[in-house]
This record gives sequence, structure tokens and C-alpha cells, in this order.
Amino acid sequence: MSWRTQYYGLPASMALWLSACATVPAPEVGPPLSKPSVRAPVVSPFEPLVAPHREKAEALEREGHLRGALNEWKVALTIHPGDPVALAEKTKLERRIEQVIADRLKQGRDALGRGNHPEARRHFLAVLAVDPANDAAFQALRSETREVRFVNHKVRKGETLASIAEFYYGERSRSEVIWETNQLPPNPRLAAGSVLKIPEIPGVPFLRPDVSRETRARETPPPVSKAEDGKEEQIYANPTLVEAKEALERGEFAIALADVDRFLATDPRNAEGVDLKKAVLYQQGRLFLKEKNYAQSYRALSQLAKLAPNYQDAGSLMGQARTRLIQDHYNQGIRLYRDEKLEAAIEQWRMVLEYDPAHGAAQRNIQQAERLLKGLQQRQKRK
Repeated sequence: MSWRTQYYGLPASMALWLSACATVPAPEVGPPLSKPSVRAPVVSPFEPLVAPHREKAEALEREGHLRGALNEWKVALTIHPGDPVALAEKTKLERRIEQVIADRLKQGRDALGRGNHPEARRHFLAVLAVDPANDAAFQALRSETREVRFVNHKVRKGETLASIAEFYYGERSRSEVIWETNQLPPNPRLAAGSVLKIPEIPGVPFLRPDVSRETRARETPPPVSKAEDGKEEQIYANPTLVEAKEALERGEFAIALADVDRFLATDPRNAEGVDLKKAVLYQQGRLFLKEKNYAQSYRALSQLAKLAPNYQDAGSLMGQARTRLIQDHYNQGIRLYRDEKLEAAIEQWRMVLEYDPAHGAAQRNIQQAERLLKGLQQRQKRK
């Protein structure tokens, strides 16, 4: 019998179910069974839809992207609210995120107590990476951590952290500040030509190179030309933008966006800040598209389109993400319809219309599913 055959205006599968309710099978000949028969476990019809999100959540958590992993578990529960694995993993991950936030906030407070503002900023930004709405971290960044001035220092042959610390701070013991700011390994060997960020320590005089020429001659052989020296002395960068660029290079887009948005809040028309935000959104959208996270990709590229409609190939990438989103939601609606989950199918097709209001197939499917749902509800009322 074709699935299009209707029973009281319903699909054949529902009609069979309803007719089965009205039919009492004849009792089986033979002695009565003392125990009910045990049926084999039934695979949930949602499993094919939930499985990809489960795998993605586990992969993201292994990589340390806790917020992304939590979002994937939430998507899985949206598809199948009763999925026991997703429920358990979501609860466990939420507890882990709460602990990470508490630890990072404490570490940030401890760093502030030591006067180490760069370290405190890193901890508070790490909180915002997993919880962008965290008010404690946001307020600490806004009102308690100071903007720290940095100098970019190009390492010369023979230099050590101690000699660089004496060069800028007048104290070799301040080398730990440089080590921590640059996240160096223990006992690092500095490669000539590499660049270190030298932070100004609040309350500690920051010695400019032109004030410490004798120290320079003693600690940084061989001498460099005045032209090179002048360039090095003048290389300053806003620390917020520096951290945003570094986060972008590490692929930590949430941190990069938080930094650049914080910078642009004080200087909305800053060309460097705006360009950096475009780069972050572009790289984020492209990576999400590669990972088949089409919703996140479309969201990032849509933001980019508002800033720069013709940015590189962002328009093409956004079109690809939109097309895949439409197809995924449409196909998911078909699967749910076949499983007689009419309300869930209608929701998926309405999401299709959010991306493509003129999608004729989705419109027709919604109308048909609503008619079938109405017929089923009326039949249930007559019982």
C-alpha cells in the first residue's frame, strides 16, 4: 500500500496505527505465558540525527572548546529531548564549565592582587570565552584591569630574559614578568630575531632604551644601527589589539572577538580594529563551514557582510552555508514527517523559510502537515 493512501485524511502509517487500536487479536492457542515476552531494544528514530552532534560535541570537548561542545549537546537535546546520553553529558559539561569559570575568576583575582594585570586579563578573557555573558569577568576587565602598554622587543644574539628585564626595568629579577606575558616554556632559549612583548609594570618605572644606553651597550651586543634602533624604540601596540591578533592566530575566535569588540567600544571607527574584526569573522566563518557547522558559519559571515559586503569571497562562503542550512533543515523535516513527528517536521520547514521565504516545497509541506495534524487532532477529540 502506498504511503500516500489516506485513512480519514491521515497517512497510511497513522491509519494503520489507528486501525490497530480498534482490532483485538485472537488469543494464541496454548498455555498462558508466565512472563511477558522480552522485546529487543528499539533504536531511537532520532539516532541518525543526534549522532553527528554527539560526535562533534565530544571532539570539541577534547580540544578544550567547552562552549562549542555544550552548544552541540543542546542541539542534540533539541532534536531528541529525552536522549539520556546527551542529558548526562550536558549536565556534566555544565558543571565542568562552572568549575573552569570559578577557577579562572579566582586566578584573575589573585593576579590582580599581585599587580599582574596582563595575567589577570588573560584569565578574565578565558572566562568570557566559555561564558560571554559573565558579568564578573566583564566588570573586572572594564574597571579593575588597567590597560598595559607593551613594547615589542626583537631579540638579539646572546640576550636572555634576565638581560632584557634589566634593560627595560632595571632589575634582572623582573624576567618572570616577560616569561609569563609571552607564555614561554621553562628555561627558554631565546632565538635571535624573535619578538617578545615587554609589558609596562604598573608602579614600576618603564625604562626607555634612550634612557639606558650603557645597559644597552653592555647587555645587547653586537650594536645595531641607529635606524634599526629608532624603529625598535617606536614599536608600540595597543595591548587589546595585540591579544586579539594572537587569539586569532590560535583560532580562539571568541576571545579575539571579545578583545576587538572591547577595543572598538572605545574607538568605533578605528581602522585597524575594524579590519581585525573583519578578519576574525572571515576566518571564523570559513573554519565553521569547513567543519560543517553551517549555522555558526552563516552567523559569523552575516556579521561580516554588515561590515564589509564584498570582503574577499565571504559572499560566496555565506551562500554555501545558507544553501547547506536550507537543505539540512528541509531533509530533517522529511525524516521527521516520515516518522510521523508532524510538529517537529513543521518546525524544521519553518526554519527553511527563515533562510528562503520563497521555498515552495517547504511551504507546501507545511500546509500538508498542518492539515494532517488538524485531522488527527479532530479524530482524537471524537474518541
